[in-house]
Amino acid sequence: MRIGILNSGGDCPGLNAVIHGVVGAADKLDWEVVGFIDGFEGMLPPRRIMELDINNTIGIQKLGGTILGTTNKGNFGAKVGAGNVKEVPRDIIAKAKASFDELGLEGLVIVGGDGTLTTALQLYRMGWPVVGVPKTIDNDLEATARTFGFDSAVTSVVDALDRLQTTALSHKRVLVLEVMGRHAGWIALHGGIAGGANVILLPEIPFDMDVVCDAIQKREEQDQRSTLVVVAEGALPEGGAKMFHRAGGGSEFRLGGMGDKVATEIAERTGKETRAVTLGHMQRGGSPTAFDRILGTWFGVKAVQLIEEKQFGSMVSYMRSHVGAVPIEEAVSRLRCVEPDGEEVGAARAVGICMGK
Repeated sequence: MRIGILNSGGDCPGLNAVIHGVVGAADKLDWEVVGFIDGFEGMLPPRRIMELDINNTIGIQKLGGTILGTTNKGNFGAKVGAGNVKEVPRDIIAKAKASFDELGLEGLVIVGGDGTLTTALQLYRMGWPVVGVPKTIDNDLEATARTFGFDSAVTSVVDALDRLQTTALSHKRVLVLEVMGRHAGWIALHGGIAGGANVILLPEIPFDMDVVCDAIQKREEQDQRSTLVVVAEGALPEGGAKMFHRAGGGSEFRLGGMGDKVATEIAERTGKETRAVTLGHMQRGGSPTAFDRILGTWFGVKAVQLIEEKQFGSMVSYMRSHVGAVPIEEAVSRLRCVEPDGEEVGAARAVGICMGK
């Protein structure tokens, strides 16, 4: 039996661990594995593939990025913005299916976030034998409690805050760190709590700058002259809107810039010397944490089991320390966001962190 695997969308620590898990589990079944280079695009003529086996995947679980490459552009975009879906053209799918059939594949593992899995759902509805694996540093897929890459992203935020805290203390400054997460605040919340942030601003809790600045002034009165502020890229002020910037000077606009705006307002309102730092793609790079290596491998093994059981149209899911499966359709139906009145936000407030409201 021969199966395929591809990863699409943004890169993410732990992708190679998934590949390692798929290849290892397939080898035990005497299956062959074909990897498609640069995601779905590798299925189109001229076809770009990599034959994968246990010899050329030894030790890859510790590597960041993906040995197969990936792209979030091209012919297979099925999600445009938040909640906006378009179908991949039928002629494009037909060309990809011809490659799939010519290679003699009987299953395809598709690793990606909500956009990639939306494409996977369309393929499944057209009769493709696909299995999904959730991949996003944002941890925003409703049907799984944890996605690999999230722990690595949070760890990079914590490392940044540890470094920023020492310079903030030395100069008695306010330092604002903008982090990724799109429309969900999981990275900001977990990274902020673990990294000792004093203010955390999330997309799920529209913030009031008066509240933020009052919190900083109160710290001054308590002789705490430095403050760490974590801002999710999708955070927004009460009555305001999220901020977007032009990506790389091109025509595409992406979330970002709220950290600079918050820092400017803090400086103007409090008179405190304030600096803004955007962590950006540092959160996607580097080696995955031990947890993400384990979870990625576990997900890869489960994906092969789902193909063996012919549970096509399913996505691997992590719930209550158990890896199972849910329908892909359930996974892409809505985003998993931070509950403003949830336990984690409550814990942050209990230790004195200002949530902007």
